[in-house]
Amino acid sequence: MPHAPASQTLSRGIRILEVLADARGALTIDEIAGRLDVHRSIAYRLLRTLEDHRLVGRDAAGAVTLGPRMAALAAGVAHDLQAEALPELTAIANELGMTCFLAVLDGDDCITLASVEPRHAIASVAQRPGARHPVTVGAPGKAILTQLSPAEWPEGGPASLRSEVGAAREQGFTTSHDEVIPTVRSIAVPLALRGHRPAAIAVVHVATDLDDATIARRLRESAAVIRSALEG
Repeated sequence: MPHAPASQTLSRGIRILEVLADARGALTIDEIAGRLDVHRSIAYRLLRTLEDHRLVGRDAAGAVTLGPRMAALAAGVAHDLQAEALPELTAIANELGMTCFLAVLDGDDCITLASVEPRHAIASVAQRPGARHPVTVGAPGKAILTQLSPAEWPEGGPASLRSEVGAAREQGFTTSHDEVIPTVRSIAVPLALRGHRPAAIAVVHVATDLDDATIARRLRESAAVIRSALEG
């Protein structure tokens, strides 16, 4: 049967949620309308519907953020993986003083599924669940690519990508600096699980006395714990 035409209204509503997830703060209705390239009245009607379902919320000034219902929906995504990963992410974050997160492959993107910031660090880098970037950049993206054949990679990416992923397969971890967030370093290890999308465990930090191999070794220990718990 021929495919039914896509719903423009639904598509725009989903796009609003994506825009808000990518934003590093609240957005005004005018900003959202601009990013969707629609009239303000259209954006307003879409936001009212999303607000009725508690998927977005507005503060006293009218600025829009994702609503609490989104957290409940996100918790249901790969629930078993998140449940097993969170204790390990928490342990790494507090032990190394770095934000630790779980990322999974989502189409051509690497998306953060769960994240934990260190409890006692003076300063840490925020990595919000739902944050996404192309899988061809950043340490967690490259760790995910080590689990795929080059034929499965999305088009594009830096010219050095093949050699970087090849080196990552040999050393068991990937690194990046200034690729996704300016001044920030990331280290990631692959997390390959039966029945789950390719994933990675990563940390982000600005400065540390620990070398990359030491951090990667700690990440691999947690990856092994999660894999054992999920696969038996």
